[in-house]
Amino acid sequence: MPEIKIGRQLLLKVAENARLKLSEREIKKFLLDMKDILQAFSKIDEADTNGTEPSFHPVPLKNVFRNDERQKCLKPEDALSNTKHRKGNYFLGPKVV
Repeated sequence: MPEIKIGRQLLLKVAENARLKLSEREIKKFLLDMKDILQAFSKIDEADTNGTEPSFHPVPLKNVFRNDERQKCLKPEDALSNTKHRKGNYFLGPKVV
């Protein structure tokens, strides 16, 4: 894998994408930091991954929810039976402006 050259223009583009305004002091600091970070991550490229299946999740995914099946609805009286905040056949909530 080719080495990524970290320069001022790349750093400014990343900062722009992140909507950051960097001072000159921050630019100098982050240039060094980005080089160190990429150098650390480049060690991952040295790992032999031939014959290794990609792993997107550490545990298998499975649906734990029930099927969405149509069932009999509650009558308005039953649904509102435990509330004192009601108006007709509806729950009464606070006014939102």
